[in-house]
Amino acid sequence: MPPVDIQETDRTRQRYNRIAGTYDLMETLPEMVYQRWRQRVWKAIEGKQVIEVGVGTGKNMPFYPADSQITGIDISEQMLAKARCRAEQLDSPVELLEMDAQQLEFDDDTFDSGVATFVFCSVPDPVEGLKELQRVVKSGGEIILLEHMRSKNAMLAKIMDWLDPLVVRAIGPHINRYTDENVNKAGLEIEYIDELDPLGIFRFIAARSP
Repeated sequence: MPPVDIQETDRTRQRYNRIAGTYDLMETLPEMVYQRWRQRVWKAIEGKQVIEVGVGTGKNMPFYPADSQITGIDISEQMLAKARCRAEQLDSPVELLEMDAQQLEFDDDTFDSGVATFVFCSVPDPVEGLKELQRVVKSGGEIILLEHMRSKNAMLAKIMDWLDPLVVRAIGPHINRYTDENVNKAGLEIEYIDELDPLGIFRFIAARSP
C-alpha cells in the first residue's frame, strides 16, 4: 500500500468540516435530481452487509434497504455529526464511523457490497481508495458508484480543468477527474457505465470486486 498524502488528506478533512453546516443547503436544488439516482443505486445493491464510503451528511439514508446492515464511513467528523442526526430522525440503525477511504480499518472480504455517491471526486488518491473498497468487499461483490467527472464535451472539459483548483479550495471536490478510468486502474471489473446527462458528467458505474 503506497503512503497516504497526509497533508492533502488533512486539507480534505478540514474543507468538509468547514462546509458541513451549510452542505445540505448548498445542494438543495441538485438533490431534486440526485435523489432518483440515489434510489437507483440502492436498488442495485446485493447482500446484507454493505459499506457506504463517504456517507457525508447521510443523504442516502432514506434509500437504504430495510433488510441490509449498513456501515457508513466518512473522513469528516462534522459531516458525521450531521449524519448521526439524520440517522436518529429516520430511526436508521446504520453504523457510522470516522475513517479515511484510503485506509479502511476493516478486514479483507468484510462486506457483501459497497457504495459511494459523489465521493471519489474528493478522495486525495482515488485509485487507492477504490482499491481499499475492493479489498473490503467480498470477491464477486457488487460495487456501485454514482459520480461526477470530467465532461466528454471538449469545451466544457477545458473549462472544468481551469475551474478545478478554485472549486477544490472552496468546497472540496475535484470536478475534472476520470473516475471510470480510475475504477479500471484499481482492478475492479466494470459491468456497465450509464451516462446520466447529455454532457457526460454524471455516471452510474456498476462494478464487481474480482
